[in-house]
Amino acid sequence: MQRRQFTQSTTAMIGLLVLAAHQQAKALSLGDLTEGDASQGIKVALEKGALAAVALLGKTDGFLGNPKVRIPLPGFLEDASKLLKMTGQGKRVDELVTSMNRAAEAAVPMGRDVLVGAVKSMNVTDAKNILGGGDNAVTQFFAEKTRSPLGEKFLPIVTKATEKVGLANQYNKVAGKAAGIGLVKSEDANIQRYVTGKSLDGLYTIIGEEERKIRQDPVGTGSAILKKVFGALK
Repeated sequence: MQRRQFTQSTTAMIGLLVLAAHQQAKALSLGDLTEGDASQGIKVALEKGALAAVALLGKTDGFLGNPKVRIPLPGFLEDASKLLKMTGQGKRVDELVTSMNRAAEAAVPMGRDVLVGAVKSMNVTDAKNILGGGDNAVTQFFAEKTRSPLGEKFLPIVTKATEKVGLANQYNKVAGKAAGIGLVKSEDANIQRYVTGKSLDGLYTIIGEEERKIRQDPVGTGSAILKKVFGALK
């Protein structure tokens, strides 16, 4: 009986020692990360995530075929489209929605250099904020650094794509009046600007998802620095 109790006590003690050693090792691994390591790891992760997002979205059905980022008609016009379909205008509504998403798919690849440039120019403070930030830290970083220049790049491409559909101009007229009485947000009253904004929202959403995949499986990336930095956080 005493031997059994001794064995159980010994096993418990060994378990506690192993747990303590594991926790200490984790703390040491985090402590061993230099600011340079952390910054480099974040830059590699974000560049990989940005390029993966561009590749996923910047192709046919990248937006239209992805429920997470598919661009719908805004506000009450989405509901109104159901009535239009009942009156035989469904094809034209579908053409408008398709053109909006095709415009986003055409615009996204033009943001590649801006996104990579933002990553390369990030400082240590940016890296720390992202490394210790929440799920939206990556989105906030890219939105702050790239939303304005990307918007300027995307808008002409979106405009060219949506002008091919005659219903786009009618949308602007209707949405402009709707915005005047509060049914549509003012920034959504112009289809070109609306699609540009939604394109950016979708892009940042997918970049964030790709970055989270890297955090969850840094070993699977095949990158030594990602394994070191994000492996230390597990």
